[in-house]
Amino acid sequence: MKIALIGYGKMGQAIEQIALNKGHEIVLKIDVNNIHEFTNENLQKADVAIEFTGPHSAFQNVMQCINWGVPVVCGSTGWLEKLHEVEDACKQKNGAFIYASNFSIGVNLFFELNKFLAHLMKKHSEYNVSLTEIHHTQKKDAPSGTAITLAEQIMQEITTKHKWVNNPTQQPEELSIISERIDPAPGTHKVLYQSPIDDIEIIHTAHNRVGFAGGAVLAAEFLKDKKGIFTMKDVLGFT
Repeated sequence: MKIALIGYGKMGQAIEQIALNKGHEIVLKIDVNNIHEFTNENLQKADVAIEFTGPHSAFQNVMQCINWGVPVVCGSTGWLEKLHEVEDACKQKNGAFIYASNFSIGVNLFFELNKFLAHLMKKHSEYNVSLTEIHHTQKKDAPSGTAITLAEQIMQEITTKHKWVNNPTQQPEELSIISERIDPAPGTHKVLYQSPIDDIEIIHTAHNRVGFAGGAVLAAEFLKDKKGIFTMKDVLGFT
């Protein structure tokens, strides 16, 4: 498979190494120093594009891939207010698109566990739920996209929580997400249910970027030659 990497920071380089180890070819690498090479002609060399940049460039990058007819996997967070525009464009162009707040197989298993636990806890109002996420100091958005996904899953089950807030809160209708930035942490997410009697906590801790990068390559392998909008649940066969 021929891959275009849109974003060649630490994550892009980790994706490159895994892709090469699996026998794939990187035909285009775009970063801030060669953005002029992000053209239709160059992108057409790829079977799939993998986009990992940042919240200010992701939307435009993904839209370019869709407009130019190249399947795109996106892991950039912090731009989801425009996600529906990408999905609409993908449908209109009969394109192929996967977005995930986290491509790690372990995190996606954690998402399923989080949903199941929230479903169990919704009848037990004596427990208050909160989240904590810890990342390295170079992470550009807070809370993390993964934490937001966890919060939204919880609120679908525990309907007394009406919105998430990125700070400690005493308001019963708010779901608190605490964001900590500590080097060199690649990513830890904690979901805590507290009551006067006991606590229940689930935690996912990433040891490095390999899990994220490997999941992104897996998603690209899944998306090749497909049409439509997919998620990691499709990639991992959870649906």
